[in-house]
Amino acid sequence: MPELFAYTDGACSGNPGPGGWGVLMLARDGETIVKERSLQGGEADTTNNRMELMAAISALEALARPSKIVLVTDSAYVKNGITEWLAGWKRKNWRTAAGSAVKNVDLWQRLDAARQRHDVEWRWIKGHAGHAENERADELARAGMAPFKPAKSEAAK
Repeated sequence: MPELFAYTDGACSGNPGPGGWGVLMLARDGETIVKERSLQGGEADTTNNRMELMAAISALEALARPSKIVLVTDSAYVKNGITEWLAGWKRKNWRTAAGSAVKNVDLWQRLDAARQRHDVEWRWIKGHAGHAENERADELARAGMAPFKPAKSEAAK
């Protein structure tokens, strides 16, 4: 049975500003890719962290049935949040260890719900370090952001 991978990335032009997210989903049988799917989207006014979260959420929500999946992100925020911080936040009614409200709680709750259906292995990789799949996810994120970036004037081109 093929292994399923989701490579996710977020991008933002300004932080906050226009942003995008991208997902490259691959089903692999060993080194052979047997199926590939890409997803992307964006928002006019967002942050990089929100776009990183949206990429992971979109990958998991796109799966039609419960699946075993390896989710690969270059966001330590997403990886650490889901594997280390989430349980404590939930115990403390979505408060941090310092007692402040968890930022992006709406997306953390959505990601928590999306992961419940699946057997997810979370992996972090260094971004912009030559990982081909991560670079593709970054391209998708930038493409998802493009419709929300203001057009450059002719004089600025």
